Amino acid sequence: MNIHATPADTTNNPPRYLMCPPRYFAVSYSINPWMDPNAWASRAADLHAQAERQWTSLRRVLSGLGAAVETLEPEPGLPDLVFTANAAVVLDGKVVPARFRHGERQNEEPVFQASFRALKARGRVDEILRLPDGVMLEGAGDCIFDRRRNLFWMGCGFRSDAAAAAMLELELGVRCLALPLADPRFYHLDTAFCALPCGAVIYYPRAFTAAALAAIYECVAPADRIALGAADAAHFAANAVCVGRTIVLSSASAELQRELERRGYAVVETPLDVFQKSGGSACCLTLRLDHRSSAAQAIDAVQAVAAPAR
Repeated sequence: MNIHATPADTTNNPPRYLMCPPRYFAVSYSINPWMDPNAWASRAADLHAQAERQWTSLRRVLSGLGAAVETLEPEPGLPDLVFTANAAVVLDGKVVPARFRHGERQNEEPVFQASFRALKARGRVDEILRLPDGVMLEGAGDCIFDRRRNLFWMGCGFRSDAAAAAMLELELGVRCLALPLADPRFYHLDTAFCALPCGAVIYYPRAFTAAALAAIYECVAPADRIALGAADAAHFAANAVCVGRTIVLSSASAELQRELERRGYAVVETPLDVFQKSGGSACCLTLRLDHRSSAAQAIDAVQAVAAPAR
């Protein structure tokens, strides 16, 4: 398994992501409402070239913001391997590799597992765990860490099982709040929900059941809720990557950009519409490897104080 690191300035503890180039990306089957293999086939060469350009632009933007990028080598026959967010849930160096619901993606599992073993050998992650037999969980696509609240928001119903929440709470030591999803277009949580560093959340209300909305409203104050309209949701505005106070996404309405800027964020648009033909965008194309829980951050702070000056 070949994984290559992009150098980055480590003095400010930059975020670290796992990405996979779209060498074999295509829409060759349909497992969500966005995917149309016939439409892809009619323009395959042009769309693939566009995917290469858009992915490279996203990586360039993230690297330019100081992020470090680990690159997973793509493999033929696995067109959705590019969506590394689905590879696993990662917290405090512990990795819970995904188990996919659809057969079309299950051959990705050993590839991702091998990549995590390679990352462990290089000291990028510490421990690789295992889901209970029969439990489905499609990685960070359905499991979003909220650093401000020290919990995972977990989408369930279409791809991931609510039963995964108990395992994650036990093994990772933080609360995991299951959110049943209601709209098959928004089949993963990250297509309709983003937890911002300030404690606000971006979400598309119609993607969630009444019970899920009640859970969101219980945990998130009204002032911290940024509800998307249908147009922003359809352009995957919630499928964003946060690097400090910068939000990277494919596109956002002027209204959404103003709201985010009012909260102190810079918004960077880098078009990713070709990946939306497969049901993904910026967040789907990245897996954050360095999320730290509140307990781990406290230990880090103590160790930093105790470390001898150099």
